[in-house]
Amino acid sequence: MKSQFVKLVVLSVIGLLVLAVSGPAMAADTIKLGVAGPHSGDLASYGIPTVKAAELVVKKVNAGGGVLGKQVELLVEDDVCKPEVATNTATKLISSKVDVVLGHICSGATKAALGIYKDSKIIAMSPSATNPGLTQSGDYPNFYRTIASDDAQAKLEVDFALDVLKLKKIAVLHDKGDYGKGLAEFAKGFLEKDSRAEVVLYEGITPGAVDYSAVVQKIKRSGAEAVIFGGYHPEASKIVSQMRKKRMETVFISDDGVKDDTFIKVAKEYAEGVYATGPKDVSSNPMAIAANEAHKKAYGADPGAFFLNAYAAALALLNAVEQAGSTDYDAVAKALQTKDVATPLGNIHFDERGDATGVGFSMYQVQNGIGRASCRERV
Repeated sequence: MKSQFVKLVVLSVIGLLVLAVSGPAMAADTIKLGVAGPHSGDLASYGIPTVKAAELVVKKVNAGGGVLGKQVELLVEDDVCKPEVATNTATKLISSKVDVVLGHICSGATKAALGIYKDSKIIAMSPSATNPGLTQSGDYPNFYRTIASDDAQAKLEVDFALDVLKLKKIAVLHDKGDYGKGLAEFAKGFLEKDSRAEVVLYEGITPGAVDYSAVVQKIKRSGAEAVIFGGYHPEASKIVSQMRKKRMETVFISDDGVKDDTFIKVAKEYAEGVYATGPKDVSSNPMAIAANEAHKKAYGADPGAFFLNAYAAALALLNAVEQAGSTDYDAVAKALQTKDVATPLGNIHFDERGDATGVGFSMYQVQNGIGRASCRERV
């Protein structure tokens, strides 16, 4: 049976490789769309779907005449989800005269790159970077995203734990990164404001460790009924596996950094029953259906993590350039904030902070090796 997370309808909260994706030969004068994210390493499964989304969108746009009468050229750069690499990624894209950027994927890498794009007046749009401060701080007016932020994601996780699962003792763990720790801090804050539950353990773990038995033992001693984990699938799969091997039935709730088929493939049978938040289910949207089918036809497989969010971001960026009538920074920013664009996520535009309208999260669970979804919505 195919492994994937299944949406639980219980709660929803509203490297430099140049790819010329076009039929005829690429014109000398092109619109350059950068695509930055992890395309190798442990987190490549988060970045590669965005490359494929960009390829499909650009192929379709170029077949229809391009943008402003020009063909769109993809500049794809691998940042392996590491901040120190992401700065080089951004510098390379700027040196290659990129017009707009689709990326980055991980919040830490995104934050590291944004200042470089800002200084060069380049707009970047992420399908997956959820750290709230990326838009809410006001530090990055050049940043946009087609995914909701971690405060909404953490609120969904806490509401699900308390309202649906009726849990009272919760351990909150994180991987010490911008993304994982930020989400965990929000979850801890929401729990501490609710008298129905108690945070019995709050701890950061070391990413990349082989053995998490010490923290697993702390979870057991704390009497936690559930773990809320902020981080990515490599660490989550090890923690869950070690918990289950010790016959611990503690509920495991995590985030969109874990809602990926790679988590199930690595954790195997120990993934069963795990909950994870992910982008809002839009499986009934006609554009989402068409995009997924286009992926299957082109690549012979179902799309991976954040594919539809990336597809929407690519459409939004290119539409904004078309609507602006140029690649001028201010004109493109105005178009993003004032012109709706039809996407697999619905018709969207962006608020003054850079957040897309109408996007949110759903809760998913691994059931019989497949991920399934649930529904109660929060806008």
